[in-house]
Amino acid sequence: MERRTVFFVSDQTGVTAETMGHSLLTQFDGQAFRQVTLPFISTVDKAQEAVRRINATGEAEGVRPVIFSTLVQEDLREIIKRANGLFLDFFDAFLGPLEMELKLKSSRAQGKAHGMQDVGAYTTRINATNFALANDDGAVTRDYERADLILVGVSRTGKTPTCLYLALQYGVFAANYPFADEELETGRLPAALTKHQRKLYGLTIAPERLQQIRNERRPNSNYSSPSQVDFEVRTAEAIFRRYDIPCINTTECSIEEIASRILDRTGVERRLRP
Repeated sequence: MERRTVFFVSDQTGVTAETMGHSLLTQFDGQAFRQVTLPFISTVDKAQEAVRRINATGEAEGVRPVIFSTLVQEDLREIIKRANGLFLDFFDAFLGPLEMELKLKSSRAQGKAHGMQDVGAYTTRINATNFALANDDGAVTRDYERADLILVGVSRTGKTPTCLYLALQYGVFAANYPFADEELETGRLPAALTKHQRKLYGLTIAPERLQQIRNERRPNSNYSSPSQVDFEVRTAEAIFRRYDIPCINTTECSIEEIASRILDRTGVERRLRP
């Protein structure tokens, strides 16, 4: 299969170019891509060096690269446009029509998407992340009054990464509590959770997938055995039904999709927008 190199070119971190570009690339199942990020292209010299690198790649591979750009400055964008590649500019495609519709000239300022202009928003993100880390795996429950969400379920269903994603992306204060032997044996929630039942959201997963994940972590153990995994998943789902806890099956969901579905179904406020 012919592999195409894709460059994400940005005057800042490159996150926007990567995110939007990756969304488009996923639509081409039969094509292999090598993805290269060129962040902080903020001067003419850096832009010219980026062009040299892009052109050299095209010459070496015999096929021109694809270039996703979120450069704001016109002079830098014009330099990158001269590279021997397919140039796709997200800002150029949308800023012009927006300026016409709003009858307002955009600032064309670098770093607005991922900078620290809004110190309050940055502080919210850090505070939410610290909360998620401090309230991970049920070790601490005294701060649950501050939680917007408490994710519950058996071990390795995606609770921790989902909490961290909710914190970093949306400023949501999310804790997680893994069901331990006591909850699984009795089928009852601990007092620390029943006091905050309206904040609970369950994560479940197909037993086969959970066994695969656990076996990578602790192979040939009771923790990853088919019988133990099947018991835990069935019991956790019974607890969700018993206490009317909404839940989502994470078997085929990305962390981004899990977080978005939970926020949509619970109505929890997004304090921040990506």
